[in-house]
Amino acid sequence: MNRKMSRRGVFSIKIDIFDEDQCLNMEGYRNPGVYFEIPVTDMERAVRFYSQTFNFSFEREEFDGNQMAYFPFQEMLPGITGALAKGEIYKPTQVGVLIYFHVENVIDTIGKALALGGKELYPATFHTDLGFAVAEIEDLEGNRIGLHQKL
Repeated sequence: MNRKMSRRGVFSIKIDIFDEDQCLNMEGYRNPGVYFEIPVTDMERAVRFYSQTFNFSFEREEFDGNQMAYFPFQEMLPGITGALAKGEIYKPTQVGVLIYFHVENVIDTIGKALALGGKELYPATFHTDLGFAVAEIEDLEGNRIGLHQKL
């Protein structure tokens, strides 16, 4: 088992019980995250922000009485997907769960977010020894969003 301390003092743990090929071929073994929803109050503004900041395209629909704008998803690619979600139960916030988006360049992405009216909450921090950089921004809805760049 390998342990690494994150920048916020939370441990990430890698358990070396199965190798990667075994995990891919064994039913029942998978990463725990499957889907996320980011709450919004103005769907048009949110779609514009995420489209221009991250170059995402969205598919929209109404689902269970809520407006949804789904992030791109390719079944064969790693990672999860989700949606921007507007409805009575969705309240933008900086507290609670934090989702990190993969970006090619955290500094450029922060710049795009700031140019659109977003805020920098946590400056770009490069962990070269761990092979990644992180930052956090606030979107135009008031949500805290993490950025993750592989180095």
